[in-house]
Amino acid sequence: MRAYRVAYDGRPYSGFQRQPDVSTVEGALLAGLARLGVCARDGVPEGYAAAGRTDAGVSALAQTVAFEAPDWLTPAAFNSELPADVRVWASAAVDDDFHATHDARERRYTYFLYAPDADDDLAAEALGALCGRHDYHNLTPDDDDGTVRELAGELDREGDALVVQLRAGGFCRQLVRRVVGLLDEILRGVSPRSKVDRVFSADPLPGPEGVAPAPAYPLVLTGVDYPGVAFRTDDEAVESARSVFEDLRVERRTAARVAECVASELE
Repeated sequence: MRAYRVAYDGRPYSGFQRQPDVSTVEGALLAGLARLGVCARDGVPEGYAAAGRTDAGVSALAQTVAFEAPDWLTPAAFNSELPADVRVWASAAVDDDFHATHDARERRYTYFLYAPDADDDLAAEALGALCGRHDYHNLTPDDDDGTVRELAGELDREGDALVVQLRAGGFCRQLVRRVVGLLDEILRGVSPRSKVDRVFSADPLPGPEGVAPAPAYPLVLTGVDYPGVAFRTDDEAVESARSVFEDLRVERRTAARVAECVASELE
């Protein structure tokens, strides 16, 4: 068995998990493996599993997939049959019973929240209140069974963005985006700080009081930890990934500058 670290730009994809008739990251990975002869065109390799299922638009640095892989399947070889915006960059030998989903000890997500005028002290206080061990049934579409989680969070300022990092052994669906959504409501004065306490009450929030998920595209799966697993980077694959994401950075920064120019001249 081998485990592979995968970085991708999630914006062009309808999420990670393979789905019929739409483009997904997992679909690209499995199609690449089929072309390499590692699995049947409509199948998956023996023992295949992934660390998580990111939503449509969510990107990743450290998504992890594992399966029975031939010795020659290096990250660079894997990349030879993948689209440019999906890059495998490291791998590790793992035990035969390794499971990329169940064996993950901690997952880390990072959200870049545009908040140039936010009160950072209020943001830190609200995020602290949102973390800890709670029943997050009002911040996920999942059923109540299994909505208790223990979250840890950190907050940093990078220019106009508040960088919100959340860590947990596992996350309910949309939990990170709804935590950030509530944080954004509080910072913009749309909701009071006391809404945190209301979210953690046993009663469900009625529709108008519910918390909508923050947009997906500023969210990145930045870490997945496995006890005792040491990933080895592939220099060629890392350089390929850096080149791809640097090109994306330049393209989007240029697009943002063009939008800024047009917006500033509209009077």
